[in-house]
Amino acid sequence: MTRRIVAVTAGLSEPSSTRLLTDRLTEAVDRHVTAHGEAATIEVVELRPLARHIADQMLTRFPTGELTAAIEKVLSADALVVVSPVFSGSYSGLFKSFFDNLDVGALDGKPVLMGATGGSARHSLMLDHAMRPLFSYLHAAAVPTGVMAATDDFGTAGLDRRVDRAAAELVSALLGAASGTSAGRSGFLPAEGEQREAGFTDRFDEVPDFTDLLRRASS
Repeated sequence: MTRRIVAVTAGLSEPSSTRLLTDRLTEAVDRHVTAHGEAATIEVVELRPLARHIADQMLTRFPTGELTAAIEKVLSADALVVVSPVFSGSYSGLFKSFFDNLDVGALDGKPVLMGATGGSARHSLMLDHAMRPLFSYLHAAAVPTGVMAATDDFGTAGLDRRVDRAAAELVSALLGAASGTSAGRSGFLPAEGEQREAGFTDRFDEVPDFTDLLRRASS
């Protein structure tokens, strides 16, 4: 079975650091899918050429032409990679306007890898404080690791590690969702009765009995 992965990238310049990060992420996702013995097709939806169509849709409420095709690609994908530049502490207006085309629940359960680019690593909070709530509203299943790439991050081992980790999480969620395992249900915790990964230590197993604590305190 071939997995369909669609990347939505909202870079406004050409060339674009946002597109560069998008390509890094999709390459890593493809590598992890292959490592699992699966196959994937990856399509990239560039929002910059669709800006006029997106603006028209906001006025008419009816997507047309290339925008309709882009929306259909997103809806039919098995998983998404979404990347936006950071503007004023949030995703770009173009990015938001595109996803405003989708109905609530349109991405129900769909695994999503989030990425962002900006001039400073300080903008990384945008991923959790702005982008993650957006995809939660759309009922998507955003993976835990978001990837922020500041200008100085490109070409560093730190960015490579974050890209690889996020890609691995997306593929784990994607393949888990397809097979009905726990990875697809909620993010990577085993279901009841499933064996935990070797070497895993649950710190909550060591929580002392509260009654025993009270007995010690009163003695």
